[in-house]
Amino acid sequence: MPVEPQILGRAVKAVQYRQHRALDSRLASVGSTLAQWDALRAIGRTPGVSARELAAATFQSEQAFGTLAGRLVAQGLVDRRPGRGRRLEHHLTPEGERVLKAGHEVANSVLAECFEGLAETEREALLELLRKIEGRPEGESGP
Repeated sequence: MPVEPQILGRAVKAVQYRQHRALDSRLASVGSTLAQWDALRAIGRTPGVSARELAAATFQSEQAFGTLAGRLVAQGLVDRRPGRGRRLEHHLTPEGERVLKAGHEVANSVLAECFEGLAETEREALLELLRKIEGRPEGESGP
């Protein structure tokens, strides 16, 4: 019997929702939210990146990311510096680095729990299938 696309899409969304709730809840213990930690992670991967690039990397609108970045600056986690033209470059502060590192530990724990019911070969197969849906070539890595 064929699987209905809406059922499959709902299952993917349900797993994502469960992960996001668990991450957001546990990241609070290190003084962050999922959105904040994801922004710190994106900045940490590419220091000096623009808000436009960070918005795309974190699946947000430019306006939403600008608001979030302003909060991160106010919390002392991110530093904005002038770049070329009107571009602002984003860098982590030492406190931002600390929160990012603590967030990695939390995320690794939460995600290990989320995927603990899958064998390693199943995890590999799931990753390849998701990349195939995303349109990424097999074996290509990314964030």
